[in-house]
Amino acid sequence: MAIWEYLLLFFCVLLGGALAFWFHGRAQTTLKLALSFSGAYLLGITVLHLMPGAFSVPQASAGFWILGGFLVQLILEQLTQGVEHGHIHIHEHSGSAMAVQVMIGLSVHAFLEGMPLSHYDSFHAMQHDSTHGGHGHLLIGIVLHKLPAAFALVSLLLLSHFRKITVWICLALFSAMSPSGALVAGSFPLSQEAMANLLGFVIGSFLHIATTILFEADDNRQHHVSWAKMGVILLGIGLAVLSGML
Repeated sequence: MAIWEYLLLFFCVLLGGALAFWFHGRAQTTLKLALSFSGAYLLGITVLHLMPGAFSVPQASAGFWILGGFLVQLILEQLTQGVEHGHIHIHEHSGSAMAVQVMIGLSVHAFLEGMPLSHYDSFHAMQHDSTHGGHGHLLIGIVLHKLPAAFALVSLLLLSHFRKITVWICLALFSAMSPSGALVAGSFPLSQEAMANLLGFVIGSFLHIATTILFEADDNRQHHVSWAKMGVILLGIGLAVLSGML
């Protein structure tokens, strides 16, 4: 990864959390739409780009790693309690212990999903000809997912009455998790098999997050999706199709 990509990943997420200082009490509808857009994009790049790459290495056990990533994300969600899906209202009166628990769960997830980034460009290049794009779609997916997650995290911390300086420190730490995961993984050589398995692990996490976001109904009505949500879902999938060229 280039330096600018680390910086983009850090500062975009920092910006997403910073917006919550001004809008955390007045942006629930926008947050849900942003999450739907990011969930659709994650699902799109997972099916169109990530899964074909992971399964293109015959020696890898990508299927088992996908299941492992799905289950680990399910466990992490016991810590986050769905904050990354916009469930901030559930925790408004849960206190600081819950906020710290959520911070830990979100940070572990962010670190893990950032790990494939440093090797994904070369891995992806081996699956396609030289004119095909690199790992732009994966980087964009993590940024788009982390923006609303950072907003939700800051909103939760503010609702839990943390001091603003503490919230800024937590936000900075969260913003650094995915770049740190990429940096740590990039410090070690990974074979194509290992990279395919690592990518499978992240795919499992993405599948859990994307499907949970997209299957949630609007306004507590089962099996109902608003036209606004349907629109941003289609936009997210459309961007996923186009992002294969990045």
